[in-house]
Amino acid sequence: MIRGAVAALALGLVACGATMSAALAQAPPLPPGARVEAVAVAAIPGWAKDDHRIALDIFARGCMTDPPLRASVPTPEVLDFICTRARLLTKKARPDRETARRFFEQNFSFWRIRPAAAETGFMTGYFEPEFEGSLTRSAAFPTPLYGRPADLVTRQPGDDWPGIEAGLSAARRTARGLVPFPDRAAIEAGALDGERLEILWMRDPVDRFVLQVQGSGRIRLPDGRVTRLVYSGRNGHAYTSLGRALSERENIPPAEMTMDRLIARLKADAGFARDLIALNRSFVFFARRDDLPPDSGPIGGAGLPLTPLRSIAIDRTVWPYGLPAWIDATIPDGQGGSERLSRLMIAQDTGSAILGPARVDLFVGSGAVAGHRAGLIRHNFDFTVLWPRDPRP
Repeated sequence: MIRGAVAALALGLVACGATMSAALAQAPPLPPGARVEAVAVAAIPGWAKDDHRIALDIFARGCMTDPPLRASVPTPEVLDFICTRARLLTKKARPDRETARRFFEQNFSFWRIRPAAAETGFMTGYFEPEFEGSLTRSAAFPTPLYGRPADLVTRQPGDDWPGIEAGLSAARRTARGLVPFPDRAAIEAGALDGERLEILWMRDPVDRFVLQVQGSGRIRLPDGRVTRLVYSGRNGHAYTSLGRALSERENIPPAEMTMDRLIARLKADAGFARDLIALNRSFVFFARRDDLPPDSGPIGGAGLPLTPLRSIAIDRTVWPYGLPAWIDATIPDGQGGSERLSRLMIAQDTGSAILGPARVDLFVGSGAVAGHRAGLIRHNFDFTVLWPRDPRP
C-alpha cells in the first residue's frame, strides 16, 4: 500500500499524465502462469480519446450489491473506497471529460494482462434476448422456466463439501446432507416436477437454452406486457459449449460457427436439438423482476444493471466486480464490417464459460440485432486492468 507523502507524490505524478512506477504500484494478484506488465497510460492507444465520463458514471453506482447475484473474489477494500470517492465526485454534477479521465489516472495503476499460453486475451459477446412466453402453460408455450429451488446450495470460495466433486459449484441440501443436484437431463425428465418452481412457459427448449446461456432476458407476454428475468442460480454442473460440440460433430470450422447458425440448426430439428442440448449438463434458474425499468440493461452478476459495450463479464475467481479495464480490439459491427473498440469498461458480470485472467465476455445490448452481433464476436484483444492503488493517507 502507498501511504502518506509517497501517496501524495504518486498522485502528483499522475496528475501530470504519468503512471506510478512498478516499484510504487501494487500489481494485481494472478493465477500461476499468467503474466502482468506495468503500462504507462500514455502508451495506451486511444486512452485520451475515450469519454471516461461514461465509465465513471457506471463505476460510481458501486462495485456490487450486497449480496451480489453471484459471489466473486473479495472486493479490495481500497476499491470500495474509490467507488465511494466516485459517488461523491458525481453526486452534485457530472464531471467534464478531463476530470473523469484524471480520476482513473489518479486512483489506478495500469497493467497489461497476458494468459499463460498467449500474447493476447480472448473476448466473446453476449446479449439480453427477448422471447415470447406465457405465465400459464399451453400448447403454444409448453417449456417451463424454473425459479431457484429452495434446496439449492451454491458453493462459496473456501467451502469444503466432503463427498461432493470439487468441480461442482452447487449441490442439493437433503436430510442426509449435501448431494449433487440433478443435471439437465434429469431435470428435463421430471426431477423438479411437483415442486411448483415454474415461473413462466416458453415456446421450446431452444429458446430456453439461449436464455440460459445469456443469463438474463425479456419475455413478451400474450397481452403485450414484458417481464424481465435475472439469473438466480445454476445446478452446479459444468457448462458445455454446444457450438463447439456441433462444430466437431458436423465438421464445421470453428470460425464459421456463430450463435445464429447454431440456433438455426437446433430449430430445424427438435429431436436433434434435444440430444445436443442435453450435452450441456448445466441448468440455470431465474427470477422475475417486473420492477426493472424497460430501458435499463439486464442485471449482471454484481447485482447492477449492465451497459451495452461498457460492461464486461470476467472470471469471478480471478477478478472482483467493479474493476475498470481497458479493452482494445477490432470486432464485427454486425453489418458485415468491423469496428475498433478501444474504451474503458467495468467488470459487472461473470459466466460459467468465462475462465482465465484475460478472458472476457462483452455485453453488446438487448434484442435480436445485439444478439446477431454478439454471436460474431470471438476475437483476440489487448486487456489492460486498472488496479486500485491506495490514495488514503
